[in-house]
Parts: sequence; C-alpha cells; structure tokens
Amino acid sequence: MHKANMKERWKHSGLWKWGLAFCGVGILLNLIGAQLALALKLPLYLDNVGTILTGAVGGYVPGIVAGYLTNLINGIKDHDTIYYGVLTVIIAVEAAYFEKKGWFKRLPTALLSIVLFALVGGAGGSVITWFIYGMDFGQGIGGPLAVKLYALGGFNEFWAQLCADFLIDMVDKAIVFALAFGLMKLIPDAMRSKLRWRFWQQNPLHGEKRSVARHMQTRGLSLRSKIMLLVSISMVILAVVTISISYSIFHHASIDAQINMAYGVTRVVEQAIDPDMVSAYMEQGKAAPGYGDAEKALISVLNSSPDIAYVYVYQIQPDGCHVVFDPDTEETPGAAPGEVIPFDDAFRKYLPALLDGQDIEPVISDETFGWLLTVYKPITDSRGECVCYVGVDISMAQLLIAEYSFLARAASLFIALFVVILTVGLWLADYCIVLPVNSMALASSGFAYDSGEQRHENVTRLRELDIHTGDEIENLYHAITKTSEDTVKYISDLQEKNETIAHMQDNLITVLADMVESRDQYTGNHVRNTAAYSGIIARQLRKEGIYEEQLTDDYIHDLVHSAPLHDVGKIQVSDVLLNKPGKLTDDEYAKMKRHTLAGREIIAKAAEMSDDSGYLHEAENLAAYHHERWDGKGYPYGLKGEEIPLSARIMAVADVFDALVSKRSYKEGFPIEKSLDIIREGIGTHFDPKVAQAFLDAEDEVKKIVEENRKRQG
Repeated sequence: MHKANMKERWKHSGLWKWGLAFCGVGILLNLIGAQLALALKLPLYLDNVGTILTGAVGGYVPGIVAGYLTNLINGIKDHDTIYYGVLTVIIAVEAAYFEKKGWFKRLPTALLSIVLFALVGGAGGSVITWFIYGMDFGQGIGGPLAVKLYALGGFNEFWAQLCADFLIDMVDKAIVFALAFGLMKLIPDAMRSKLRWRFWQQNPLHGEKRSVARHMQTRGLSLRSKIMLLVSISMVILAVVTISISYSIFHHASIDAQINMAYGVTRVVEQAIDPDMVSAYMEQGKAAPGYGDAEKALISVLNSSPDIAYVYVYQIQPDGCHVVFDPDTEETPGAAPGEVIPFDDAFRKYLPALLDGQDIEPVISDETFGWLLTVYKPITDSRGECVCYVGVDISMAQLLIAEYSFLARAASLFIALFVVILTVGLWLADYCIVLPVNSMALASSGFAYDSGEQRHENVTRLRELDIHTGDEIENLYHAITKTSEDTVKYISDLQEKNETIAHMQDNLITVLADMVESRDQYTGNHVRNTAAYSGIIARQLRKEGIYEEQLTDDYIHDLVHSAPLHDVGKIQVSDVLLNKPGKLTDDEYAKMKRHTLAGREIIAKAAEMSDDSGYLHEAENLAAYHHERWDGKGYPYGLKGEEIPLSARIMAVADVFDALVSKRSYKEGFPIEKSLDIIREGIGTHFDPKVAQAFLDAEDEVKKIVEENRKRQG
C-alpha cells in the first residue's frame, strides 16, 4: 500500500473522533435545553437544539443518533419519553434534508422548516399522546390554550388540543431553530467536513465523483434500493411478528389479571353478606337486618376500580336471575330486591350448572349491558347449599383502550427504531457496498486502449481506489485489477507484435514496388513519394471538411500503405517498352495501358488469400483506376467524375505531380511551380477539382518533400 494512501486513510479515520464528539455535543445540548426549560418553568421543551444542529451539519446518521440517544437517556428517568423518540428521529431527518437542499439559507424556506418541525413535534406529539393515553383534554403544556380554543367554538376537544400543541411547538421550534442556526454559523467551513460521519472502505471520493458513484443509473432496481427494500421488509416482518406475539401475550395476561381481580371482588362481597339471610334480603329488601351494611360494602367495591362495571348478587332460578343486591351505577340504575332479570343468551348454556350451584368459567359477552367479562361465584349457606351467586362484570372497553395503548406504544417504538436502523444500514451499505462497487464500475467503464499511456492510466485508476472492505467485494476488486493488468500487458504485447508485422508488410510492399519501378531505370522514390502525396491530400481534404465521412483514420491508413502498389501491373510490361527513351507508338501505348488491368488482377488474387480486404481493396482501386480522368477521357474504363473511386482520384494527382517533378530517362524534372501550374490547369478535366485544390492548398508540405528528394539525388 502506498504511503500516501495510508496517510489519507488515517486522516479520514481520525475524523471519527470529531464526528463522535460532535454527536456527544448534540446530545448534551438537547439535555441542557430540556433542563433549562424545566428550571425556568417555561411552557416549552427546548430539547431539539442538538438534534437539528447535528442533523444539519453532520448529516442524517449523527442527527438521528443524537436525537434517539437523547430520548433513551431521558427515558431512564421518564419511561414515557421513549415513545416520542420517533418524533425526534424524524426531526433529525428533516434537519439533514433541509440543510442539504439549502432551505436554511433563505428566509421563506427557513420559516417553512420551522413549521414542518412543529408539525412533527407538536401535532405529531399530540396524536401519539391521544393514541397512547387517550384524549386527556386540557392537560400538558398546551392544555390552557386548548381550553381557550375549545371555548371559541368550531373545534372539538381533539382538534383543540392538537392545534394548541402545534402552536405551542411553533414557538418552541422557532427558538430551537434560532439557537441551532446560530451555532451552525459559528462552525467554520473547514471544520464541517470533519464533523460529517464517514466510513470509507477505499480511498475517499470527492465532489462530482462521489455524487456519480452514489447515483449511477441501473437497468432495474439499484443495489441501494434493493438493500433498502430488504431491510424494510425484514424490519416490517419482524415488527409484525413481534408485536403480534407481544399483543397476544398482553391480551391474555390482561384478561387473566381482570379475571383474578373479579374473583378477588367476589371474595370481598362474600365476606360482606350473610348467606343464611338471602331469603330475608329478597323478601324484605332494605328493611332486612344487615342489608344496608352489605349494600354499602358492594358499593365500596364497585367504586374501587374504573374497570369494575357492575357488582351484584343473584339467586339463579329457572325463570331468571332473582335480584338480591344490585347497586346503582352512574349509567344504569340497579334492580330492586326480588326483581327477576332475564338470562342473557351468553349464559343459557351455563343454566344447568348455575341451577345446580356449580362454578362456571368466566364469560365474555356483548349483550344487554355492553361488552363485559363476567365472573360468577356461588355462595353457600350454613347447610352447604348454594343460595345465590356473586356476580362481577369487568368492562372490556377499558381493556380494549389498554390494548390500543399497547399497540400505539409498540408502533411508536418500532417506527423510531425502523428509521434508525434503515438510515444506519443504508449509510453502512453506501460505504461498504454501493460506493466500492460503483467506483469499480466507473473506473472500468472509462477504459481506453488506444495508447500505452491510456492503458497504464486504466490500471492506475483502479489501483488508486484501494478498496479494503475485507470481504468478497475486496476479492472482486483485486480480481478485476489483476485481470486489467494482465489484459493491458497482453494488449501491449499484441500491439507490439502487430506493429512489427505491419512494418514488415509495409517494407515488403515497398520492396516489391521498388522492384517493379526499378525496371524502367529510375529510383524507387516514386512509390514512396506518391504515398506521401496521397497522405497529404487525404488529410488536407478532411481538414477542409471535404469527403470527411469517407476519410476516416482507417481509410487514410489503407490509402497510404497501399499506394506503392498502384503500378504493380507494370511487372507484366516488357523492359524494352518500359525503358524506351522516345515516344511510344499507339500499339506500344495500348500495351502500356494494360498495366492497370494486370495490377488489378494481381491484387485481386492476393485479396483472395488475405483477410485484410479493406487494405487490398484500396490497392486494387489504385492499380485499376489511377489513370482515369475526371472528364472521362482516361483509361482503362473511361470512368468520369465520382464514378472513379476517391483513392484513385487522389493517386491521379499524386502520380502525375511526381512524374512531373521527377527526373526520367527521357527528361529532366520540371520546376515545382511549373508542375503545380500543370496540376492547376488539369482541374475539372484531368483531376477532381476538390482533390486537386486540396493538393495545391498543401503546397508547403508538397514542396518540402520535393526538395528533400532533390537533395538526396544531388
């Protein structure tokens, strides 16, 4: 590992100290704010200064951790505080998001931030309180204001309490935001980067690179989305299973507790009445001796718990329940002694047992007197005979409220924990999975193999990532790096061999062309010169935007390297004819012209044995058509205009110009200016106007080649 990489890694590892310390400061600010509000007896909370500060400056994770840990710490003293942790983590998420979007820098969006903070803290807190504890109207910090809003009309108790809590929290969050914003301004920009939590498992990415690596486009769901979906589904399934089991246990435990309480009440009532006086109680009513004391005992027991709906004593007979004691309640007046009350349907199956004076199991019913849990206890007289039953009805509505409260608490705890785990999980996934994988993809997708320098840069980019996750991703990284290095080495070796072969091929072609050209007693410079002039013309045409779609790099390469073969057909022309010093006869000229067809046939046969069709295709065009004229008066086919292949139109100019300026057995070379004038005169007749003009436009390059040749010739 490079020393620079080690230094960078230790540098970013040290940032943990700043980030953790900053998170601790956030927790401390939350606790101090809350204690200050209590000490000054302010109708505020002031417990989110640190949450907003750490969320805005440090990001989602430290903000959530600071807020959630604050709730856990406060929960040690006041357990109910824990259930409001969901509000704190949402406020942390809001703070991080608003700062990321730049809301705190503009007054309108800053004010909107305060409203949204209060909507979560105030209105959200009011809803949670309602679900957990029921509507305790007029209580809490917002209670007095809620009473005033309710008195104005237009609000029921719920909305009056919710609006009051929201308005009070608006003031709270305005103060909290002002304090957090002021502290933010005190933190230097250079320090802010140290306060953000990082967990790099590679050399850190910065700026645009990190943004691109984090948000790379994918064909389907991104890896980050799949992780988020997996964590969410797992958490929801776990929550549903856990809460369902917990609810079931709570439900049955609550019913068991109510049953035990009901039996406890029956025992108290049993002690308060005299079984041997039951007949007198029924006949004489309140005039019977001891009736009043027994009734007072029943009323006392009835009022001992809000869960107890009714307490009564019945004598069960075939025609119904004969009342012995039935105290009045706030909602239902009691029946008079001796009055007969019909059986509810839920008890009909127990009639034989009741008439026989036996114990029956607790009964849950929802009939005449509402949703009740009923316990009957038989009372026996001194002779051991069952003379009546003590009945206790426990309100199931109260149990239902308790169960709703239980579910609300569990849901609140789950949502808070869900946000914490999901945020931390995605944060870890980003640094341990998403960023390393996408970094490898980015580094690999930019590979270029055009030059040795580019190939070296490919491998360097991969090595500079220095991914060290310590798992399968690191194994993949090392495998990709090694494969890239081996590929680059193989390509370099292959390119070197190809260049050697291509150089050998070019030399062989030049030697072959020299052998052909040397038969007419002038040097082989002609094949080299025409190739050079052809290259100059092709590049000048592309520079001027002429035939640029056709003049690709490959095309120009094939043109220049096949140019020496344009006169290969002369191998079939006799030496006498080639070296004749005087003018050729018509018959001799006809034989000379056949070298174009002969060259085409020679190259066509070579092409049949070669895969390099592009290379030899242009050589065939050059050999066959380089004596064609733009006006159609050339040979061997009399083609005209753009019927003539572009390569042949270029060679026509190069071939004629080199013949003009070069020394021959039958003439001296013409001056450069005169030769250029002859080319200029042939525009539109002998030569393609665009090709000839491009040649003339490159006059300086052309003259340089002519002068170098003449120097070599002495």
